[in-house]
Amino acid sequence: MPIRNVFEHTKEISASIENLEVADLKREMESNPDLLLLDIREIQELVLKGTIAKSKHVPRGMLEFWADPASPYARDYFHEEARIVVFCAGGGRSVYAVKALEEMGFQNVAHLASGFGGWEAAGEPIDDYAARSRWVQK
Repeated sequence: MPIRNVFEHTKEISASIENLEVADLKREMESNPDLLLLDIREIQELVLKGTIAKSKHVPRGMLEFWADPASPYARDYFHEEARIVVFCAGGGRSVYAVKALEEMGFQNVAHLASGFGGWEAAGEPIDDYAARSRWVQK
């Protein structure tokens, strides 16, 4: 069996999930103070490039463990009824993250299709994560 092409697979999955553009995310951020915005990039990416204000950093490798209320790693900001929007750098990893959350039972999940790169390219504000990160030695 040949190795599945990850880019074709994410394109296929994205047809079955909710995809947001930057303008859509901005509207949701303005209208929903309870929006759970998840940055699933690696910590190095946040330190180097910054993030979207009010997002929570949830490394992709820990997503399911932090989202599961029965897990010893559970984070209290995950709620079954919450509106969740996920983003990564370019919209690939977030496709898989949305599917994982949906498979866990979360029903109101979307992703930023263009990722953080799209947010940045649109000239939207960027939060300087490195300025407040305990992972950056000062």
